Amino acid sequence: MQLLSENGEFHEHPEYPLDLDSEQLRALYRDLVLVRRIDSEAVLLQRTGELGLWASLLGQEAAQVGSARALHSQDMVFPSYREHGVAWCRGVEPRQLLEMWRGVSNGGWDPAKYGLHLYTIVIGSQALHATGYAMGVQRDGAIGPDGSAVIAYFGDGATSQGDTNEAFVYAAVNNAPVVFFCQNNQWAISEPMERQSRVPLYQRAAGFGFPGVRIDGNDVLASLAVTRRALQEAREGNGPRLIEAFTYRLGAHTTNDDPKRYRPSEEEEKWRQRDPIARLRTYLTQAGIADEAFLTGVDTEAEELGERLRADCRGLPDPEPTQIFAEAYAEPHRHLERQRAEFVDYLASFEGAEGER
Repeated sequence: MQLLSENGEFHEHPEYPLDLDSEQLRALYRDLVLVRRIDSEAVLLQRTGELGLWASLLGQEAAQVGSARALHSQDMVFPSYREHGVAWCRGVEPRQLLEMWRGVSNGGWDPAKYGLHLYTIVIGSQALHATGYAMGVQRDGAIGPDGSAVIAYFGDGATSQGDTNEAFVYAAVNNAPVVFFCQNNQWAISEPMERQSRVPLYQRAAGFGFPGVRIDGNDVLASLAVTRRALQEAREGNGPRLIEAFTYRLGAHTTNDDPKRYRPSEEEEKWRQRDPIARLRTYLTQAGIADEAFLTGVDTEAEELGERLRADCRGLPDPEPTQIFAEAYAEPHRHLERQRAEFVDYLASFEGAEGER
């Protein structure tokens, strides 16, 4: 499903109407540009030793921003570890993302405050978490036009995991109000899509008993329109949906990865020509929705955001080493207290060691 073609032409779709005014369209463009700037700055920070690791979203901005802007405040998001655009749209400060990847926080943010659970490193496990949460929403009676829906984000590699397939089973048989949003960037680290599935991923939903749809993942308008409808169907008690956003990971899987070792450069260059930001920019300028002053202003804001993020990262304080024990349980626990005491003794064993050497 596509609303905005690769050359920036808008085409209506009868099943997915999208009525956005000029201000809303400009806001989507701003989101895309700022999210990309957050991502590029984080990559640079990791390369200079300021972050331990970073999972880039380069090329996937439209899939994330479009779907996230379809959410209502009462909805709940279960991300993987690459959903920086979703986090931005949910109001999480970029600095809070860096805290986690720098290793100075024991989570990153309050899930209840933002309607966004913490990043999940274990591949596919968030699909089960989202399904369980959605079943809770259902049993709480929070279903209806103004009810709550749940969305789980994962990549194509996660569809090969048992957790994701089990989540599909539970969601289907319980008619849970959850949308599964798969960003098919075509490479599960170094494993190509054709080594994971013999059919398009969206078709798998039918085997579990719920609808699936494939969208152009580089089309922010298609992502918004389709996710908006899927979430509303879930809220109204019509069960789960699977959205496959067909896109491409332009960068490395993480900053530990070198895609040149397994991916042809011609493929990457082909997808660079389908850049989601350039596509929307073309549409906005040709339709007279955005002028040069607006575009320049967004670019300036992006640079300022990058500079601020750099300063924020370098100014993050290191936590007290024992703070991690305070985050494990809501109440004190004797086994944990024993472990904490042992850790304190271990740290004390290093005192004075530098002078002795």
